[in-house]
Amino acid sequence: MTKKTADQLVGELAQRFARVLDAVLPLGKLALVDFPDHSNVGDSAIWLGEMAYLRGRGRVPAYYSAIADFEDAACRAAIGDGAILIHGGGNMGTLWPKHEAFRLHLLRTQRGRPIVQMPQSIHYADPAAAAEMAEAIREHGRFTLLVRDARSLAFAEQHFDCAIHLCPDAALMLGRQQRNAATVPVFALLRTDHERAAGQADALPAGVVADDWLEEDAGQKRRLRLSLKLGRLFTRDPMTQRAARQQRLAEWRFQRGLAMLSTGELVVTDRLHAHILSLLLDIPHVLLDNSYGKVAGFADQWTGDYAGLMRATNRAEAFATALACLAPQIVDG
Repeated sequence: MTKKTADQLVGELAQRFARVLDAVLPLGKLALVDFPDHSNVGDSAIWLGEMAYLRGRGRVPAYYSAIADFEDAACRAAIGDGAILIHGGGNMGTLWPKHEAFRLHLLRTQRGRPIVQMPQSIHYADPAAAAEMAEAIREHGRFTLLVRDARSLAFAEQHFDCAIHLCPDAALMLGRQQRNAATVPVFALLRTDHERAAGQADALPAGVVADDWLEEDAGQKRRLRLSLKLGRLFTRDPMTQRAARQQRLAEWRFQRGLAMLSTGELVVTDRLHAHILSLLLDIPHVLLDNSYGKVAGFADQWTGDYAGLMRATNRAEAFATALACLAPQIVDG
């Protein structure tokens, strides 16, 4: 396999994403819903990538919402007979019930309206839940589903009666990013939630610093919220205020993730978007899978030929691989 640079791969995948969206996005006004109003950096990166594509195509949404502030009537008033875009990610299935319930709500209350599910990874542990989603999709009749990997594609084609397309992750639309100077040999961005793979050792060898990106600095967040409140003085339009708030929150979280990953000369991770952001930063990294194959499936589909990518089957192997790569630099130092 010919290895590719970060510039080559990010450019190719961004073009692929844009081609798929150009082909499936309906004409008319748009709503972008399920804004990731939480600390997970990866979801903010996806949202920013979605917005980068939409701005580039002159398709800025007329309606924005998270799950908590979505209103059916307000959405209809804002977009008329336009389409709803559901924010992408890895929440289609039984692992993240709140997002699945919202997706079902949209399918059941917005029949006749085009709905496009931005690129997702799919995992159903309960066949009954998959059957419920299949029925909602069939009865809706105008649902388009974008998926990020071959496993999700095969599942969707077997279970769902709708238009289905394979598409890279939206975060790739953000393009290459500038990294800061590293401060540690190996930074391990490792899951601490229920998608963490079972049986992973917690011991860290010398030279490895580990963290997850789910905890936010409370002081920084208070200052950001104050800044957002002051920003409302410049416009009284509620949707403009909401869009500005979402943009600022997502950018703040995205920059926090870039800064965390940049601390390592080399990264070890089992988070899909730590992999994608490491690619955007061109940081060599060792990749582990998550609990159900999402991370490996994406890498197998799209990024396996990145010159800076190494793979491991467990954390001990990943740490050893990373430290071995850095050994000559450590000796020279």
